[in-house]
Amino acid sequence: MLTKTQQTNAALMARRKAAIPRGVGQSHEVFIARGENAEVWDVEGKRYIDFAGGIAVLNTGHCRPEIKAAVKAQIDLYTHTCFQVLAYEPYVELAERFNALAPGNFAKKTLFLSTGAEAVENAVKIARSYTKRPGVIAFTSGYHGRTLLTLGLTGKVAPYKLGFGPFPGEIFHAQFPNAAHGVSVDDAINSVESIFKNDIEASHVAAIIVEPVQGEGGFNVAPFDFLQRLRALCDQHGIVMIADEIQTGAGRTGTWFAIEQSGVAPDLITMAKSMAGGYPISGVVGRAEIMDAPAAGGLGGTYAGSPVACAAALAVLDVFEKDKLLERSKALGVRMTTRLKALAAKDKRICDVRGLGAMVAIELCKGGDAHQPSAELAKSLATEATKRGLILLTCGTYGNVVRILVPLTASDAIVDEGLGIMEASLAAVA
Repeated sequence: MLTKTQQTNAALMARRKAAIPRGVGQSHEVFIARGENAEVWDVEGKRYIDFAGGIAVLNTGHCRPEIKAAVKAQIDLYTHTCFQVLAYEPYVELAERFNALAPGNFAKKTLFLSTGAEAVENAVKIARSYTKRPGVIAFTSGYHGRTLLTLGLTGKVAPYKLGFGPFPGEIFHAQFPNAAHGVSVDDAINSVESIFKNDIEASHVAAIIVEPVQGEGGFNVAPFDFLQRLRALCDQHGIVMIADEIQTGAGRTGTWFAIEQSGVAPDLITMAKSMAGGYPISGVVGRAEIMDAPAAGGLGGTYAGSPVACAAALAVLDVFEKDKLLERSKALGVRMTTRLKALAAKDKRICDVRGLGAMVAIELCKGGDAHQPSAELAKSLATEATKRGLILLTCGTYGNVVRILVPLTASDAIVDEGLGIMEASLAAVA
């Protein structure tokens, strides 16, 4: 076996392929040795700028000192009890802080779990318990997780749903508005109404779940009037509105929750990813009366709300306040979109630049035609960028969107350097 000083990416990839099933995908054949803020170094010593952030998990950057210190302090006290067996104060404090952060002028309560998929599953359980109804409406191109229920909610087949059916019943998909692809807000709302007419009566629908900005679906931003009309529709029919903020949350879009910018207060919000700076935790925050619907023992999990992750999440909230990261997210978004729009004006293969705050993406198409998506170009761009020292991720229903999820703590110089590599890589794959 190679010593750590002799390790190479190729040798580790060979071991990986022999030991790990192919279903665990690999975006880049790179093994990290260490990371600091928005930079990482691989086992061969090569430096990369990280525009992926562990898929929106590192809004506060790699190895933030305050988060490391909070975790180390917690580890010295206790690492696990199972909150349902022996409670601990960090869970309670974190719930109190999220109750105060979530939008809506009503009493709130918060449940903590381990993963984003768990948060979504529990939000659906809570909505069904409260309404005594079975149905759930989600949207095309949406992504909600990899468990069977969340795959049923996900509105994208490849690669997530291939070969894993059948999926749970009583789940229906409406259209998500996308002006560039000819789907208006009216079309989207009408498609919900159509489900009520053709598939399930509104009085049997427990919840409508929506991403304020679709993540895996391609960084499609939900128009604010769409979210407002969806809220009105839920109110009209007694349906629980769930905002899936697992990728958009933790300040990525310039407010702690993206949906705040629409003026809409959903009944339940799911959250995970960047809320603990890389430590596994997720949650559901929402109306107290709805959150209280399940009977005692109906919610929870062995590792749900880990004390170590709770300590990390509390530190993340402090870092956001200290560094004014919500304001930073907005400024970073302007900086990135301005430069990318200038690039799009020169390179017609970029058919759209979009996002909210620092959740930014470009869509790549053939000849600038949005109806001719180019997944090949997106993949080539990401591959070339890796060679040049930049980590990028693709997404979108057609795989033709390149997204940027750089840590909000990255300096302007690092962001500009990364955008420069991105521009040079796109030119190189012409």
